[in-house]
Amino acid sequence: MPIATRAFAATAADKPLTPYSFERRDPGPDDVLIDIKYCGVCHSDLHAARGETGGTAFPLVPGHEIAGVVRAVGSNVTRFKEGDRVGVGCMVDSCRECASCREGVEQYCIPGFTGTYGGKDKKGGTSEAITQGGYSDHITVDQHFVLSIPDSLALDVAAPLLCAGITTYSPLKEWGVGPGSKVAVIGLGGLGHMAVKLAAAMGAEVTVLSTSDRKKADAERMGAKHFLINSDKDAMKAAAEKFDLIINTVSATHEIASHIQLLARDGTMIMLGLTTEGLPVFALPLLWRRRRIAGSLIGGIRETQEMLDFCAEHGIACDIETIAPDQINDAYERMLKSDVRYRFVIDMEKLAA
Repeated sequence: MPIATRAFAATAADKPLTPYSFERRDPGPDDVLIDIKYCGVCHSDLHAARGETGGTAFPLVPGHEIAGVVRAVGSNVTRFKEGDRVGVGCMVDSCRECASCREGVEQYCIPGFTGTYGGKDKKGGTSEAITQGGYSDHITVDQHFVLSIPDSLALDVAAPLLCAGITTYSPLKEWGVGPGSKVAVIGLGGLGHMAVKLAAAMGAEVTVLSTSDRKKADAERMGAKHFLINSDKDAMKAAAEKFDLIINTVSATHEIASHIQLLARDGTMIMLGLTTEGLPVFALPLLWRRRRIAGSLIGGIRETQEMLDFCAEHGIACDIETIAPDQINDAYERMLKSDVRYRFVIDMEKLAA
């Protein structure tokens, strides 16, 4: 039987999120039913809830940083059992047949992966069924897209790892960051603070670039060795050609041309922020040192599990501020002002009846 579900949802782009009820599917043979304990709040949730990414189908229940406990499993499920601590990230399905899916990088599925919210739900029963996310009390997910959360990671601080953690871990691994690497992180927010922690744990020398020094102490506590104000022309000039990798986490339109000069020969700037406007760059600084600008998108399921295990091994977790579900609209406004250190996490057990 369908499962009655309570949630907070956006009903229109210009309206606040409000309590919402809908039905989840009963677990099929390959499904895991999860009681959601915590759900992180990602900047992309705000974009989707306010219709800024285009194509949002309302009502929409955001949330793709989900941590909880298994309530029930289908007959074919072998990886999980009732009571297991689990997580769900940004995707709940993919074609599983294209080259990317076969290689374990489902985030680059050629037809496109099914997002945890706002995607076409292939198991939803109708062609119009839309996936709904983690601002809810439980969720039903195919076992392939469920992650195991190590016992040493508390569920509340583990939840944002399912997006903020893997989004920064994946490019650090792909570009071979390790001892001796010099990494710069632009923006010390939800993504940026995880990039600092992860790069430092991998052995890199980490520098944070920011618009002010108000987060300098936090950056150093997280493992950064240096802190650079990007409006300080002398400091930027002194840092020229220093970095092997720059992780750019800024989601707003911003200037990046001068930051290219900070890359060493063969250095790469990885774009992680969801900017909606073009960011001008010039060809000469790129070709003069064989520099690159690249993008990266979350990680596959195998790599996400690897990230969770790495965080457990190194004692890495997100810095969070826990909120009740009915505080989500205020949290969105604070996010726009960068007034969070460093990730909001919704305590879903406080969802009002």
